[in-house]
Amino acid sequence: MRLDKLLANAGYGSRAEVKKILKHGAVHVNGKQVKDAKTQVDPDQHLIQVSGEEVEYKEYVYIMLNKPKNVLSATEDRVHKTVIDLVSAEYGHYPLFPIGRLDLDTEGLILLTNDGQYSHELMSPKKHVGKLYRAEIRGSVTEEDVQAFQQGVTLKDGYTTKPAQLEIKQADELSIVHVEVSEGKYHQVKRMFEAVGKQVMELERLRIGSLWMDEKLPRGHFRELTSEERVMAKTNQKKDL
Repeated sequence: MRLDKLLANAGYGSRAEVKKILKHGAVHVNGKQVKDAKTQVDPDQHLIQVSGEEVEYKEYVYIMLNKPKNVLSATEDRVHKTVIDLVSAEYGHYPLFPIGRLDLDTEGLILLTNDGQYSHELMSPKKHVGKLYRAEIRGSVTEEDVQAFQQGVTLKDGYTTKPAQLEIKQADELSIVHVEVSEGKYHQVKRMFEAVGKQVMELERLRIGSLWMDEKLPRGHFRELTSEERVMAKTNQKKDL
């Protein structure tokens, strides 16, 4: 690719800013000074340095974020802080977007990337990638609810969801459950419980496919996925909730 594009994508500024860096002779390729922005380079074959610092180029990035409440699953918004805002200081030079969405008041695991094909593999309805949530429910969740979820719940708009797994962790006036769905309809988990006469009070996503939220990652913090974790997110977990 062009040298100026690679440097811009690696976080060294806009194309115009990169051209200034090149003009001042700060860029070397395999030890030779290069000033021509159009120079073709291969980051896997060439040693590229800016002011003596080796350039680490990644075409795609894959980020795990522990989303807090009141943060929007969007690329930009005039009112609310977005998931992209949380990572922009470190990854602002990548055109990132969230894979799927979590509601404004929903916490937990969300993935960010600039790889459209990877996002499609996780979110396509044909892939049936499961998403596991922990929910606090107003009202006692029953075995009848478990059966209803297994059969698919008819929402108020008439749509019948695909079968979902519901496990009761605590049944009381405030119940605690795990629920796994394989589709991502708008407010789906909340609407499913509403359809059986109950209300979601708290909601947190714990897992996508076989990839669990890193328990060591505090709310609002993030890190890149390992190559193994990228595969896990696309692979459904076979064991119990």
